[in-house]
Amino acid sequence: MGRKNRGTTKGRVSRIGSYAIASSIDEPNSISCTTFNILAPIYKRLNHEDQSCRESDYKANWLSRNHRILDWLMFERSSIICLQEFWVGNEELVGMYDQRLEDAGYINFKLARTNNRGDGLLTAVHKDYFRVIAHRELLFNDFGDRVAQLLHVELIAPFAQCRTNNVRHEMLIVNTHLLFPHDSSFSMERLRQVYKILQYVESYQKENKLNPLPIILCGDWNGSKRGHIYKFLRSQGFVSSYDTAHQYTDADAQKWVSHRNHRGNICGVDFIWLLNPNSYRKLLKTSWRNAIFGMFKYQLRRALLTEKDAFAFLKADSDGDYITYAGFCEALRQLNLIGHCYGLSAEEIKDLWLKADIDGNGVLDYDEFQQRVWNPSRSEQRDGMSDESWDDVVNDKEETIGFSVKNAVLFPTEAEKGTWPEDYSLSDHAKLTVVFSPVRMLCCQLSR
Repeated sequence: MGRKNRGTTKGRVSRIGSYAIASSIDEPNSISCTTFNILAPIYKRLNHEDQSCRESDYKANWLSRNHRILDWLMFERSSIICLQEFWVGNEELVGMYDQRLEDAGYINFKLARTNNRGDGLLTAVHKDYFRVIAHRELLFNDFGDRVAQLLHVELIAPFAQCRTNNVRHEMLIVNTHLLFPHDSSFSMERLRQVYKILQYVESYQKENKLNPLPIILCGDWNGSKRGHIYKFLRSQGFVSSYDTAHQYTDADAQKWVSHRNHRGNICGVDFIWLLNPNSYRKLLKTSWRNAIFGMFKYQLRRALLTEKDAFAFLKADSDGDYITYAGFCEALRQLNLIGHCYGLSAEEIKDLWLKADIDGNGVLDYDEFQQRVWNPSRSEQRDGMSDESWDDVVNDKEETIGFSVKNAVLFPTEAEKGTWPEDYSLSDHAKLTVVFSPVRMLCCQLSR
């Protein structure tokens, strides 16, 4: 599709920081994915724009900026485009994107945030690369009015090297924009939003009796590599495509940024996550529990509590050397994990307690605290296979398609060096584009 035209625009593409991506896209049998928060005008955050200017002038400037964004996207011709803060309430803007994208061969899906917040998501896939099998909308209808899109697609030509009768050629694509962490009390709700997305993806696979497929999660996650959401997704087997391309580790949080937020801080919050069907995966609920206990431990360590100090803090209401359920709940309250509208529910608290109380005697001794609360991931490695599996759905000998990461680029290019250019005016987010190459692999059964 358009290979000749792409070749003639390489010089122009290189001037906007995408030469490496354009070169990779020109390789046979590759697909590319772009995620970009384009900044809806209802959030006037760009420093270079006069906040007191007339609304009509601001709107004109914003529409002009989006013409440039579209020009940019058309040059790059990504196979998948995932946009956040798309101004779904503006007919002129929606019409402009619909026409340009459809003329270029894309199928577009738009989704507004709940409660008429004004902005939303746009996901577009190119007809030369994908056939859309299904499109689902996830409406959280909870704190933050967040939404997500799920696309189930089949890869079509030119992926000849992977096309045999025994190989599936399908994948799942998710686009989302998580709640901004205005303070630490929002951490629970943000984690719950990701948990709901993964629950929905898992239930979709079960309902449609799908073997594990490659999953790509795109969007503005409003959390960095140091955060709980990053760790939660990593525990589920997802990898950051940008870090994979540049051979960065989980500890390399300072090496790149993708956002300058309204507080003036620069951080890396935009990700394209990849989960291949041959990746080992923990039980989703196990990862969720571990993430909550991770937040619990983080708060205690911030208070400079050691493991033994933390145990003493939890058993404060007990005369014996054990933690009671009442003491456990009181500790959660003091750490601001319960007691507000988006804290842990009574059912979630009880689930955590039952998992921690290994022998079921109604209290936690030091060993149980150590194994289930302070270092839960170690003990889960021993019994993570104890629950039911997808034996009736998953055939771990079936071949399927997966992806290797060929390249990944942030624009503006300064973001790749951990800095933010003052003259960048398209958004307060960088654009991230990743190029993938399909490979054949065996399905891996879920750990349950």
